[in-house]
Amino acid sequence: MTAENKPAILQGVKIVDLTSVVFGPLATQMLGDLGADVIKVEGPEGDLLRQVQPSRNKLMGAAFLGTNRNKRSVVLDLKTQTGRDQLRKLLIDADVMISSIRPAALARLSLDPETLRQENPNLITVSATGFGQDGPYAAKPAFDDSVQSVSGLASLATLRDPEAPPSYAPTILADKLGGVTAAYAVMGALFHRERTGEAQHVEVPMFETLAAFLLAEHMDGATFEETPQDFGYARMLVPHRRPVQTVDGYITILPYTNVQWARFFQAVGRDDMIDHVWVTDMDARSRNIGAVYDMVAQIALTRTTDDWLALMEQADIPAMPVRNLSDLPNDPHLAATGFFQRIDHPSEGPIWTTRPPIRFSATPARHDHRPAPRLGEHSDEILVPGRE
Repeated sequence: MTAENKPAILQGVKIVDLTSVVFGPLATQMLGDLGADVIKVEGPEGDLLRQVQPSRNKLMGAAFLGTNRNKRSVVLDLKTQTGRDQLRKLLIDADVMISSIRPAALARLSLDPETLRQENPNLITVSATGFGQDGPYAAKPAFDDSVQSVSGLASLATLRDPEAPPSYAPTILADKLGGVTAAYAVMGALFHRERTGEAQHVEVPMFETLAAFLLAEHMDGATFEETPQDFGYARMLVPHRRPVQTVDGYITILPYTNVQWARFFQAVGRDDMIDHVWVTDMDARSRNIGAVYDMVAQIALTRTTDDWLALMEQADIPAMPVRNLSDLPNDPHLAATGFFQRIDHPSEGPIWTTRPPIRFSATPARHDHRPAPRLGEHSDEILVPGRE
């Protein structure tokens, strides 16, 4: 049996998805790529992300198409008893329910984890929340920008340049990181249930997830203080840590180890630097990293981008050109790996998408099994007995 014909990793796993926008939908798309049967439950108005432009047709925006493949859509009005009853029927044999509805609201609808597990003891419930439920922010609404602000991410620009105002990363980092975290949390809970038979509730708070992510390196000196104050990894925050200008463009040149720095200076004819303490001692280099990066920036101006790429490849030093997003479809590596795919969507026509980046030798992930659904496209086959 070829890998393409083998059962997918999560084949037979039923996930009922009550999330919207990006955080939860990205997680369930990743699980759908691995073969799970994801049933996307939407209210009559649909996921808000459906309305985000651009789009060819109403309620089928590009961002929605990019985060909702490998799912089926059913419309349920959970404000009505009928809608809640229909949801409970879906959950009777489900493996996972993931929700971005605030826990207090679920409890008012009698859809809290404890109540649902009385009806299905094998049900794993996942709460994709803005904030952990044991803190004072528990009931607050959250979107990506607000979490970037409160997590400290927006203030990193000011740590780098005291004159700069706080700023958001130009991508929905909190949402997407939360989605990846929720996906691995579901996988962990499924593995635990497979091994022990025990289902459980899982909480994935976006704030704590992004804060932990940032502090992996930015805890820095605060790690050792009685009262943490000395936050911020210096190498990430020096102004000279940026792509450097060449004769005809921009490039990232990144020697990191002592050996790589020695090879770099040897390659550019600066043998006087090979025995310098900035090259031979990582601690001294770290304390003077801004000056070291400034040297690289000045040297970079002497060659073209292609010349630098060839020279750094010869010296086995990491170096890459600065690409625009519009350059990516023509990137030779992405082209060779088939990263961009054009598929025919049943209602939207030809659309571009990307394949899942992970590669399994025995059970490939899928990107084209089921395009993102129209609102309620599968309501009849899911809700009407005998139609599925």
